[in-house]
Amino acid sequence: MTFSTESSPPTRDWKFSQVFGEQSPGEEVQDIDVISAIDFEKSGDYLAVGDRGGRVVIFESKAGKNVSGKDYSRSELEQLDFMAMQHPKFQYKTEFQSHEPEFDYLKSLEIEEKINKLRWRDTPNGSVFILSTNNKTIKLWKIKEHKVKKVKEMDLNPFVCSENTLLAEGSFVSGQHKPSLTNGYCLEWTEKMDNRISPSHEDLTKIPNTGDAARARCRKVYAHAHDFNINSISNNSDGETFVSADDLRINLWNLEVSDQCFNIIDMKPLNMDDLTEVITSAEFHPLHCNLLAYSSSRGFIRLVDMRQSAVCDHSARILQDGECRGSKSFFTEIIASISDIKFATDGRHILSRDYMNLKLWDTRMETSPVATYKIHEHLRPKFSDLYNTDAIFDKFDCCVSGDGLDFATGSYSNLLHIFSYGVGGEEAITVEASRSPNRKPHLQAAPRARRSSLSSLSRAFSREGYENASSGNNEFSCNLNSKLLHLAWHPRTNLIACSAGNSLFMYYA
Repeated sequence: MTFSTESSPPTRDWKFSQVFGEQSPGEEVQDIDVISAIDFEKSGDYLAVGDRGGRVVIFESKAGKNVSGKDYSRSELEQLDFMAMQHPKFQYKTEFQSHEPEFDYLKSLEIEEKINKLRWRDTPNGSVFILSTNNKTIKLWKIKEHKVKKVKEMDLNPFVCSENTLLAEGSFVSGQHKPSLTNGYCLEWTEKMDNRISPSHEDLTKIPNTGDAARARCRKVYAHAHDFNINSISNNSDGETFVSADDLRINLWNLEVSDQCFNIIDMKPLNMDDLTEVITSAEFHPLHCNLLAYSSSRGFIRLVDMRQSAVCDHSARILQDGECRGSKSFFTEIIASISDIKFATDGRHILSRDYMNLKLWDTRMETSPVATYKIHEHLRPKFSDLYNTDAIFDKFDCCVSGDGLDFATGSYSNLLHIFSYGVGGEEAITVEASRSPNRKPHLQAAPRARRSSLSSLSRAFSREGYENASSGNNEFSCNLNSKLLHLAWHPRTNLIACSAGNSLFMYYA
């Protein structure tokens, strides 16, 4: 993949495509309905959405696979081809309850049902599998098609032919029974039986209609391997393994083995007082099954080769921004924490998102990113207020287009920012996640109280570090209660799915 260093404004015109679960004016959004994870299947035929209530909703492209075996007419096929040429349209397929709230009595810890990550599994036989995880448990689900029979009409008074009725209507000659068939019955009886059991077409009232549906079945449960909250899962290109990452460890799993895993990264110090950073995200290389990248709360991205050693935390190449080594303040480490990383399809470039910036890295350049896009520069004078409201700890996702030339991330006021390589932040395309872009975003329900997590290490620091900082006023140029945290880019076309509260919006170019 070759990038041009010339700065030119984006030429794509992004337009609204679809919305699911749109919030009506004045509606209060329940916390369990807020979307917490989004992921496209590799072919782009399916889209999975998870929420804080532990549910997973599957959407299917209308021009996707003909999984039901339906024979389309010529006009329907032409319509599907036309839709595919325009942009994908999705429809509801199925939903299931992936996780339930639990309580760990040994640690006196409440385990939320919230879906942290979703990842589709690549399968060569066309089966549809998806991994879902909450803070502690990962599950593998199979989405299976099945036929459903729907009764449109039913005869409420069906005819019942009893033996007594036949005997009462039998034909006797001179008081003697004349059998005319080998089974002992008379021909008249069998004719009457056939007439009663086989009604005419006018008497048919039961008309079944066959429909299609999908159901999810849990195939594997990968549990009891993480002491801290899981923040990432990533499938390997070998199709057989995946990794799960929490604040201090990364485990390697075989998809077919759910009762054991291998710890390949361990950042837990002997004394927890010596802890200086935690793992925030992990991602497998899209092409090479032995390469893995993971990010940290200090703004580092580490690249490891699993062939070099069984435990890879001491054999990593470190990507870090040299410009961030200057003067530091109380908030420096907080805003440097990387919340998400994504490999480009070529495997050479990595996209990372921290609180302030979106950065593009070349894996062969360890000292600085090749491009930096500023997202929250206007909030820099408001760090104290952001800290007091916990907004500074918000974790925004990022995504890369299928061709690797465009990138996207979210922001406050439900804003979607789209960038192209070589284009500065001021020239970026900004789209408000709503059906009507000029509409003022609605306030959403307050989130749950923040639970203790190692990923929020800075909250344990003394507030003396900023007690003399100017707090200013609490008025922001954006709505901190409306935030676009989660999004995904369609792998084959310019279509972005993003969440705003409990609503799923799609935009295309």
